[in-house]
Amino acid sequence: IILLSSLAFSQNTPSEDDQYLAFATSMPELVGGMGELTKKIKYPSIAKQTTVEGKVYAMAYVDEKGNVDKVKIIKGIGAGCDEEVMRVISVSKFKPGQHEGKPVKVKTTLSVQFKLK
Repeated sequence: IILLSSLAFSQNTPSEDDQYLAFATSMPELVGGMGELTKKIKYPSIAKQTTVEGKVYAMAYVDEKGNVDKVKIIKGIGAGCDEEVMRVISVSKFKPGQHEGKPVKVKTTLSVQFKLK
């Protein structure tokens, strides 16, 4: 129940959300792939000190030019990891999603694994 309520509070107004398709003929793709994104991630020092590991799930709102307009954490692990994922995704470039041959605004979900070596 707690998770559902926290998600409900972090939702955007329906009108804002409706501008982005949930699915498109061709979904947005990270330029350079997930490997490029993972290279940019800096493991937060507080997460290292407290040995926090896990996956952060984020929703990226990608515009028709492949830029990220907004990032929302769907499920986080805390200790600075959520903020790091938001930072890296927000500066990443995507190949725009396409629907019926036209570039469109699309929401896409990404997961980033934090694992101490």
